[in-house]
Amino acid sequence: MNMTLDGFCNHTAMIADEEIHQHYNELLRNADTLIYGRTTYQLMETYWPSVVKNPTGNKPADEFAVLIDNISKIVYSRTLQQVDWKNSILKKEIIKDEVLELKRSGNGGSKNIIVGSPGLIVAFTQLDLIDEYQLGLQPTVIGSGLPLFKNIRDRLNLKLLKTKTFSCGALALYYEPVKK
Repeated sequence: MNMTLDGFCNHTAMIADEEIHQHYNELLRNADTLIYGRTTYQLMETYWPSVVKNPTGNKPADEFAVLIDNISKIVYSRTLQQVDWKNSILKKEIIKDEVLELKRSGNGGSKNIIVGSPGLIVAFTQLDLIDEYQLGLQPTVIGSGLPLFKNIRDRLNLKLLKTKTFSCGALALYYEPVKK
Protein backbone atom coordinates (compact mmCIF):
# COMPACT_ATOMS: atom_id res chain seq x y z
CA MET A 1 0.00 0.00 0.00
CA ASN A 2 1.31 3.45 -0.86
CA MET A 3 0.88 6.35 1.50
CA THR A 4 2.14 9.89 1.97
CA LEU A 5 4.38 10.96 4.84
CA ASP A 6 1.29 12.21 6.66
CA GLY A 7 -0.41 8.81 6.33
CA PHE A 8 -2.90 9.31 3.49
CA CYS A 9 -3.63 7.08 0.51
CA ASN A 10 -3.96 9.08 -2.70
CA HIS A 11 -2.71 7.64 -5.97
CA THR A 12 -2.39 11.09 -7.54
CA ALA A 13 0.18 12.10 -4.90
CA MET A 14 2.45 9.14 -5.57
CA ILE A 15 5.69 8.91 -7.49
CA ALA A 16 5.50 6.21 -10.15
CA ASP A 17 8.93 6.34 -11.72
CA GLU A 18 10.66 3.41 -13.42
CA GLU A 19 12.40 2.25 -10.24
CA ILE A 20 9.14 2.12 -8.29
CA HIS A 21 7.34 0.35 -11.15
CA GLN A 22 10.15 -2.23 -11.24
CA HIS A 23 9.71 -2.76 -7.49
CA TYR A 24 5.98 -3.39 -7.90
CA ASN A 25 6.59 -5.60 -10.94
CA GLU A 26 8.74 -7.84 -8.74
CA LEU A 27 6.03 -7.82 -6.09
CA LEU A 28 3.44 -8.92 -8.67
CA ARG A 29 5.76 -11.63 -10.05
CA ASN A 30 5.88 -13.10 -6.53
CA ALA A 31 2.13 -12.92 -6.04
CA ASP A 32 -0.68 -15.15 -7.11
CA THR A 33 -3.73 -13.13 -6.10
CA LEU A 34 -4.65 -9.47 -5.68
CA ILE A 35 -7.51 -8.51 -3.39
CA TYR A 36 -9.26 -5.20 -3.97
CA GLY A 37 -12.21 -3.23 -2.72
CA ARG A 38 -14.55 -1.57 -5.18
CA THR A 39 -12.88 1.84 -5.36
CA THR A 40 -9.33 0.57 -5.94
CA TYR A 41 -10.53 -2.11 -8.35
CA GLN A 42 -12.41 0.44 -10.45
CA LEU A 43 -9.42 2.79 -10.43
CA MET A 44 -7.06 0.05 -11.64
CA GLU A 45 -9.53 -1.56 -14.05
CA THR A 46 -10.19 1.69 -15.88
CA TYR A 47 -6.50 2.29 -16.59
CA TRP A 48 -4.25 -0.79 -16.78
CA PRO A 49 -6.09 -2.92 -19.37
CA SER A 50 -5.87 0.05 -21.78
CA VAL A 51 -2.07 0.12 -21.29
CA VAL A 52 -1.95 -3.58 -22.22
CA LYS A 53 -3.77 -2.76 -25.48
CA ASN A 54 -1.84 0.47 -26.12
CA PRO A 55 1.57 0.35 -24.40
CA THR A 56 3.02 3.64 -23.21
CA GLY A 57 6.60 2.92 -24.28
CA ASN A 58 7.70 3.03 -20.64
CA LYS A 59 8.97 -0.53 -20.24
CA PRO A 60 8.40 -0.95 -16.45
CA ALA A 61 4.91 0.58 -16.62
CA ASP A 62 3.96 -1.54 -19.63
CA GLU A 63 5.28 -4.66 -17.88
CA PHE A 64 3.26 -3.74 -14.76
CA ALA A 65 0.15 -3.48 -16.93
CA VAL A 66 0.65 -7.00 -18.32
CA LEU A 67 1.42 -8.46 -14.88
CA ILE A 68 -1.60 -6.90 -13.19
CA ASP A 69 -3.84 -7.80 -16.12
CA ASN A 70 -2.91 -11.48 -15.89
CA ILE A 71 -2.96 -12.01 -12.11
CA SER A 72 -6.02 -13.40 -10.31
CA LYS A 73 -8.08 -10.68 -8.68
CA ILE A 74 -10.72 -10.93 -5.97
CA VAL A 75 -12.95 -7.88 -5.57
CA TYR A 76 -14.97 -7.35 -2.40
CA SER A 77 -17.96 -5.09 -2.97
CA ARG A 78 -21.55 -4.95 -1.79
CA THR A 79 -22.53 -2.57 -4.59
CA LEU A 80 -20.90 -3.92 -7.76
CA GLN A 81 -23.05 -6.34 -9.68
CA GLN A 82 -20.23 -7.73 -11.83
CA VAL A 83 -16.53 -7.37 -12.58
CA ASP A 84 -15.32 -7.39 -16.15
CA TRP A 85 -11.53 -7.22 -15.90
CA LYS A 86 -10.07 -10.58 -16.86
CA ASN A 87 -9.18 -13.01 -14.04
CA SER A 88 -11.44 -11.13 -11.60
CA ILE A 89 -14.12 -12.55 -9.35
CA LEU A 90 -16.60 -10.66 -7.20
CA LYS A 91 -17.37 -11.46 -3.58
CA LYS A 92 -19.97 -9.64 -1.51
CA GLU A 93 -18.45 -10.21 1.93
CA ILE A 94 -15.21 -11.19 3.59
CA ILE A 95 -15.45 -14.66 5.07
CA LYS A 96 -12.42 -15.28 7.26
CA ASP A 97 -12.38 -19.04 6.67
CA GLU A 98 -12.36 -18.54 2.88
CA VAL A 99 -9.38 -16.19 3.13
CA LEU A 100 -7.57 -18.59 5.46
CA GLU A 101 -8.17 -21.41 2.98
CA LEU A 102 -6.82 -19.26 0.14
CA LYS A 103 -3.73 -18.52 2.25
CA ARG A 104 -3.26 -22.20 3.12
CA SER A 105 -3.64 -23.33 -0.48
CA GLY A 106 -1.15 -20.77 -1.73
CA ASN A 107 -3.69 -20.48 -4.55
CA GLY A 108 -1.71 -23.06 -6.48
CA GLY A 109 1.77 -22.38 -5.14
CA SER A 110 3.78 -20.59 -2.51
CA LYS A 111 3.16 -17.12 -3.88
CA ASN A 112 1.82 -14.14 -1.98
CA ILE A 113 -1.66 -12.72 -1.73
CA ILE A 114 -1.66 -8.93 -1.94
CA VAL A 115 -4.38 -6.79 -0.41
CA GLY A 116 -4.36 -3.49 -2.24
CA SER A 117 -7.17 -1.38 -0.77
CA PRO A 118 -7.09 0.74 2.39
CA GLY A 119 -10.50 -0.41 3.66
CA LEU A 120 -9.65 -4.06 3.13
CA ILE A 121 -6.34 -3.67 4.94
CA VAL A 122 -8.30 -2.47 7.96
CA ALA A 123 -10.86 -5.29 7.64
CA PHE A 124 -8.17 -7.95 7.21
CA THR A 125 -6.19 -6.47 10.12
CA GLN A 126 -9.23 -6.70 12.39
CA LEU A 127 -9.69 -10.34 11.30
CA ASP A 128 -5.97 -11.08 11.96
CA LEU A 129 -5.42 -12.11 8.33
CA ILE A 130 -2.33 -10.03 7.51
CA ASP A 131 1.08 -11.68 7.74
CA GLU A 132 3.11 -8.73 6.47
CA TYR A 133 2.52 -5.07 5.74
CA GLN A 134 4.46 -3.63 2.83
CA LEU A 135 4.08 0.12 2.96
CA GLY A 136 5.31 2.42 0.22
CA LEU A 137 6.08 5.69 2.01
CA GLN A 138 6.10 8.57 -0.45
CA PRO A 139 8.08 11.79 0.23
CA THR A 140 4.93 13.89 -0.05
CA VAL A 141 2.66 15.63 2.46
CA ILE A 142 -0.89 16.33 1.23
CA GLY A 143 -2.63 17.42 4.44
CA SER A 144 -5.86 15.47 4.03
CA GLY A 145 -7.36 12.42 2.44
CA LEU A 146 -8.07 8.80 3.25
CA PRO A 147 -5.89 7.62 6.15
CA LEU A 148 -4.42 4.17 5.56
CA PHE A 149 -5.34 2.83 8.99
CA LYS A 150 -8.69 4.57 9.37
CA ASN A 151 -11.04 2.74 11.76
CA ILE A 152 -8.38 0.60 13.44
CA ARG A 153 -9.90 0.19 16.89
CA ASP A 154 -7.22 -1.73 18.73
CA ARG A 155 -3.54 -0.99 19.06
CA LEU A 156 -1.45 -2.66 16.37
CA ASN A 157 2.21 -3.30 17.16
CA LEU A 158 4.48 -4.03 14.23
CA LYS A 159 8.03 -5.33 13.92
CA LEU A 160 10.20 -3.82 11.18
CA LEU A 161 11.59 -6.58 8.96
CA LYS A 162 13.45 -4.55 6.34
CA THR A 163 13.47 -1.32 4.38
CA LYS A 164 14.18 -0.41 0.77
CA THR A 165 15.15 3.10 -0.31
CA PHE A 166 14.34 4.48 -3.75
CA SER A 167 16.34 7.21 -5.49
CA CYS A 168 13.24 9.45 -5.61
CA GLY A 169 13.14 9.50 -1.79
CA ALA A 170 10.35 6.95 -1.34
CA LEU A 171 10.77 4.03 1.05
CA ALA A 172 9.34 0.53 1.13
CA LEU A 173 8.81 -0.54 4.73
CA TYR A 174 8.17 -4.18 5.55
CA TYR A 175 6.50 -5.01 8.87
CA GLU A 176 5.01 -8.06 10.49
CA PRO A 177 2.34 -7.88 13.17
CA VAL A 178 3.56 -8.63 16.68
CA LYS A 179 1.34 -11.42 17.93
CA LYS A 180 -0.36 -10.72 21.26
